[in-house]
Amino acid sequence: MPLAPPVPDSPLLLLPYLAAGWMMLVGTYGLVTSRNAVHAVGCLGVAQSGTYVLLLAVGYRRGGTAPFFVDIPPGTPVVDPIAQALALTDVVVGAAVTALLLALVLQTAKRHGTTDPDALTGLRG
Repeated sequence: MPLAPPVPDSPLLLLPYLAAGWMMLVGTYGLVTSRNAVHAVGCLGVAQSGTYVLLLAVGYRRGGTAPFFVDIPPGTPVVDPIAQALALTDVVVGAAVTALLLALVLQTAKRHGTTDPDALTGLRG
C-alpha cells in the first residue's frame, strides 16, 4: 500500500511547514545581506535546517509508528522511512559543506586578511 501525503485536518499540522519556510526565509535573507563570510556560512546552515524540518514534516504520519514491518499488523500507519533517510543524508551533507566552507573562509582570511566579500579585490577581474 503506497503512503499517502498527510492531510492537514488541523492548523497545528501546518506549523512544521510554516516553521520550515520561516527558517529558509530567514537563512536566505541573512545569506544575501551578510557582510561577513563566517556569518554567511552560519546563515546557510540556518536555511539548511529548514530543509530538515520540511523533510520531517513531509514524512510525519499521525499515529504512525516506526517503519519496522516485522512486528506490526498490516494496515498500521507508519512514518515515511524515505523522508527520514533523506533528512539524515541532508544532515551529513550539510555538515560536510559547512566544514568545507569554513575551511575556505579561513584560508581566504589568511591570504587576504579579511572575511568581507566586498573587500576581496584580488578576486575581481
